[in-house]
Parts: sequence; structure tokens; C-alpha cells
Amino acid sequence: MPLPTSPVIRRARLGAELRQLRRREELTLEQVCDRLGWASTSKLSRIELGQSRPDLADVLDLLDVYRVAPDERDALIVIARDAATGRGWWKTLGGMGERQRAYAELEAGAATVVEYQPAVVPGLLQTPAYARLRLGVARLLHPDVDVEADVRARLVRQEVLHRAEPPRYTALLELAACDPGGVPDGIWREQLRHLVTLAGRPNVTIRVVPPGVTAGGAHPLTPFTRYSFPDPADPRTVMLEALTTDVRLVSPADLGWYDAVIDRLLDAALPATETAALLARLADDPSLPAAADLGGQPSVRARPEGAVLPRPRLPQD
Repeated sequence: MPLPTSPVIRRARLGAELRQLRRREELTLEQVCDRLGWASTSKLSRIELGQSRPDLADVLDLLDVYRVAPDERDALIVIARDAATGRGWWKTLGGMGERQRAYAELEAGAATVVEYQPAVVPGLLQTPAYARLRLGVARLLHPDVDVEADVRARLVRQEVLHRAEPPRYTALLELAACDPGGVPDGIWREQLRHLVTLAGRPNVTIRVVPPGVTAGGAHPLTPFTRYSFPDPADPRTVMLEALTTDVRLVSPADLGWYDAVIDRLLDAALPATETAALLARLADDPSLPAAADLGGQPSVRARPEGAVLPRPRLPQD
């Protein structure tokens, strides 16, 4: 059975391949559009940038213009069909927000997911009650949020971890994410026990980063998630989570930076077994300060400012 693919990533892959073919033929956007009778270059530009769902007939026309060999043509047609997919499960949930939909599209085809969260439990690991509480807080900033629709969507998103061939998922949590932070006791205990249960799955790894040692003295400033895909030619992606929007990064330079951050976080984090034991103890007694359970290390709030990681040097072509 073929592995699922992510339409948004296949669109990015297709666009990059088509742009490379056009440049190989030494054609400008204007020249290609003139040959095809397209009214403006915006259509082709959006296809190359992966910003629109391509029509297969348009892709076939482009392959003709670029004189693509049969074997390469067949491979690109497969990618184009994946890219043209427009009805993932998320399309059936009308109340699902655009931001959550972007994550769902990436998760749908991911082979690995690594998520860093400094303050809250990641969406793929949330219980319904905890998700409802967090989304209710988000509604203060976005009054049009349909909390119940987004909770339902989040629960369906979580099924990706339980499918026949699930992605390998790793959560890297700052200690603050293990603090109730005003969450009612019953909801918080349930959430912690849920994390312990999920940590027992072979494809799920949860690790807590102790305070004061984050990434070897340096730490990222915002939550982020890195995705890789079964086809290594599909572009790896990082999603940065900000207060009002999300940013998708695909450039090798950006990915090199986040690869370095993830490596340092993994070096600093508690082993998965110790993390599970910590979460179980906190579930039994949520009033126990998490930092105290780590040997009395400084609390997250008292952590000194970390240094900024230098951007890694990438090999030159």
C-alpha cells in the first residue's frame, strides 16, 4: 500500500521541479506563458512557488514545452496528481481553522515529526478537555474561533499517530509545559496520564528538557515543528508557531539551523524513560513542583538568558 503524501509538500516539490525544468530550457516566465497562451505569468509563478493546486492538464502542457523525457515525465505526473489532491479529511470539517489545517496537511504525509513546545502540551498529544481549554484561551485573541469544531479536528488529527504506518513523532517539552499553569486539577491529571500512555507507543517519544540546560545554554524563542517525508526528494519543512500566524520554512539554510537546535535539545533532554517516570509522578501529585522533582534545579522562569546559536555553515556547491 502506498504511503500517504502531503499535498502541500507535493505542490512545493512539483513547483521546484517545474522551475528547474524551465531554467534548464533557458525560458522566462513570459516566454512559457506566451507559448501556452496564458494571459499572465502569475499562474505559472504560483505553480512554481507551490501556492496553487495545479491542474493536471496545465502540468502536461508544461512538460511538453520543457521537452521532458518519458521516464521523468511519468514521475512528475505522479507528483502532480498528489499535488492536485484537494480533499483530505480536513476538508470535511468546515469549522476547522486555517492554521490547524496547515498542520494537518503536513502531518498527513509525514514520516517523522519533531515538535518543540516551551509552555503547552502539543496539539497531537492533548486530551479533549485540555484542548478545549487551550482553544478557549485562543478565542480571546480570535473571537471567530469555533472551539468545538477545532477540538473535533484536533482529535481527528491525532489519529495520524495511530494509523497502520504512523510517523515517528518526538516531542521536546520545556519544563513549563509540565506545569499546570492554572489548568484545573482533574483536567491536568488526565492530561499527564495521557502523555504517559502515549509515551508507551513505539512511534512516540516524549522528552522533557530540564531548566538551565536548554540546548547547551541556547534555546529557540518560539515553538516549532520539523517534518520529513517518505520521499527524501520532498522538501523537509519547519513550521514556526507565533501568536497570530505560522511561518513555513523549507530552505536548506533554515533547516540546517533547526537541525542544530534539535540536536542540542536532544542532547540536553531527559531520556524518554525518565521523562515518563517524571510525568507519572506529577500525575499522582500535580502540586509537586516539576523542578523540585529534577533535583531542585532552577525553575524555568529563573533561567538566565541563553546565548544565540550561530547559524551553521552549509557546504558550498
